[in-house]
Amino acid sequence: MRNKLTLLIMLALAGCASIPSSPIETRPSNSAVATRSISKELLYMPPLDGPPITVAMYGFTDKTGQRKENDKFSVLSSAVTQGGEVFLIKALQDAGRGTWFQVVERVGLDDLIKERQLIRNQRETYEGKDAKQLSPMLIAGVLIQGGIVGYDTNVGTGGVGAAILGIGATTQYRTDVVTVAIRLVSVHTGEVLISAGATKTVLSTNINGNMLKFVDQGTMAVQLEAGTSINESGTTSVKMASEAAVVDMIKQGLGKGLWQYKKKEDSAAGNQTTKQ
Repeated sequence: MRNKLTLLIMLALAGCASIPSSPIETRPSNSAVATRSISKELLYMPPLDGPPITVAMYGFTDKTGQRKENDKFSVLSSAVTQGGEVFLIKALQDAGRGTWFQVVERVGLDDLIKERQLIRNQRETYEGKDAKQLSPMLIAGVLIQGGIVGYDTNVGTGGVGAAILGIGATTQYRTDVVTVAIRLVSVHTGEVLISAGATKTVLSTNINGNMLKFVDQGTMAVQLEAGTSINESGTTSVKMASEAAVVDMIKQGLGKGLWQYKKKEDSAAGNQTTKQ
């Protein structure tokens, strides 16, 4: 009975040890957008007044060179994803439910050109001079450039603990910060039209509970420990920061007069025409 009571007290202490609050939010430059609402804000952004903007992106790479931390031995794995362009392309396609940007393939341009050349050769071989020509590739008026420019570790650390009669619990947390930056460049003039960026906090927590019990004085001691760790995904943080950067870029473009939202009456008239 005593052991059961001791275990219940230990679990109660572990439950009472709350995780300290930490700023888990996405902070785009010039606008504060909460992490939980950033994807929704991007998706349900008012549509663009005009046809989608054709954009090209040749790469969105990790420029930090940061490696995963390990106290015991060196690790060659990168701290952040090496495929950040996947998230940025998806964010551009999701903006305003696909009404803002038309993204053309440039990351795998070599493969695309080889495949088109293969199709052209096959058609000429089997169809001769009457071979049907491939449609011309889309060209972009603006480029999206940038990358993951920062991964700062141990930006904030802390913890709390308590123990009563050898029964206690502790909790610790650590925060890292991922920073991405993008810029919109005019193909015709080479001018950087917009420079945007966003940061995302990565939170890691560690909760431990322990019990020290002397079964018989001077003869035996029993010590029990339990713990759990929760690490927020750095890849998810890159995704959220990329979405926030796109939102920031769109809002900056509105302020500079590069584009504007479609008027509500135009959207309503378009919907009625579609229904008819």
